[in-house]
Amino acid sequence: MTEGTRPDTGPDTDRAPDQTPDHTPEAAAATQAAVIELLGVLAYGEITAFERLAEDAKMAPSVDDKAALAAMAVAEFQHFTLLREHLAGLGVDPAEAMAPFVKPLDAFHRHTAPSDWLEGLVKAYVGDGIAADFYREVAGHLAPDSRTLVEEVLADTGHADFVVETVRAAIAADPRVAGRLALWGRRLMGEALSQAQRVAAERDALSALLVGGLTVPGFDLAEIGRMFTRITEAHTARMAALGLAS
Repeated sequence: MTEGTRPDTGPDTDRAPDQTPDHTPEAAAATQAAVIELLGVLAYGEITAFERLAEDAKMAPSVDDKAALAAMAVAEFQHFTLLREHLAGLGVDPAEAMAPFVKPLDAFHRHTAPSDWLEGLVKAYVGDGIAADFYREVAGHLAPDSRTLVEEVLADTGHADFVVETVRAAIAADPRVAGRLALWGRRLMGEALSQAQRVAAERDALSALLVGGLTVPGFDLAEIGRMFTRITEAHTARMAALGLAS
């Protein structure tokens, strides 16, 4: 996913320091379920990002811009391939792992379809960045091997600079563009946070990881609130990088 400035990713251990690891079969099964859910939502996110960027390339004003978006799309598909292969290596059907996330992610993209080239770029940078921050928060509680894969998939593919430079150049050429794109960025933020909150609330294994480990019962609203504060701060930094007010 294309992204920019990121918040601190949280603890490097699999659990919060004040918790005792649970090595029971039930805990192992719950951890495995969380890993599969996270990899499943990431995999579907990557394949839809590939499709979206390829579609947005049609609105590009020049051949060079088309090529830049095509390169971004290729990177997303490579990430999808990594995730699909990892799921298969776990003995999981990738399509089944992705299935619970098809409707919510498709709904998000329907509600945030860009109307032009610049909106598509802002969505690729800001919208995908918000989603990546959320998934990274979850991954911060995974075992090192799974966390490393997630970090690789969520890493900037080197295209963030292209988006920032292009949007800033468009604003310099026509300052009126800034107001429209700022509103678009705020809309993306609202839609992305709503989606992340739904995922966290509806997927028990993922929400358990978010509150610091699978031994923690219930849904810790205070910890979830702190997480969304960190995501909001990272969004503000991305908007500033684009030259837009958040």
